[in-house]
Amino acid sequence: MFSHTSQPCQFDRDCPVVMIPSGEEVTLPEGTVGYITQSLGGSFTVFVDGNLFRVAGIDADAIGKEPVLPPSISADASLDEVEKLVWSQIRTCYDPEIPVNIVELGLVYSCEVKPDGKGGYEVAVQMTLTAPGCGMGDILVEDVHSKISLIPTISEVDVELTFDPPWNHQMMSDVARLETGML
Repeated sequence: MFSHTSQPCQFDRDCPVVMIPSGEEVTLPEGTVGYITQSLGGSFTVFVDGNLFRVAGIDADAIGKEPVLPPSISADASLDEVEKLVWSQIRTCYDPEIPVNIVELGLVYSCEVKPDGKGGYEVAVQMTLTAPGCGMGDILVEDVHSKISLIPTISEVDVELTFDPPWNHQMMSDVARLETGML
């Protein structure tokens, strides 16, 4: 289940995690031993006793890694600079079972950034999942929401999940197809 690049780890404290693919939130106790199978986008996928769990970047210290710092941007950043940072943040969101970010997977249908009239910005994202029944759907939506919300100039984030049109492999970038062996 884990590759030759897996790294052993031990939880140094009780840690909230998300079970993959069900999306169930559980706590792994201090002393739990496992293997880090993926560390992309600031979160970690850990293999423990036959199950996969996602460890959030803010809890990286529990497995001996540096916690992920929030993004920064100047208060007078242009709309273009804010849009670039928003897209950069979305690209740090990964399906924990696929080592490709959700933008390259073709899961983000649109992202609109506009001034809120108060010196900040509102962001509206429309995205989908690789399958409607994906147990990680709520987790991925929350991941996009929370990572965009970390940007200091963002006042509001709306992430809408849609299945119209349904996702298919043709929506993946060439990079994603190459990475997943579909090219």
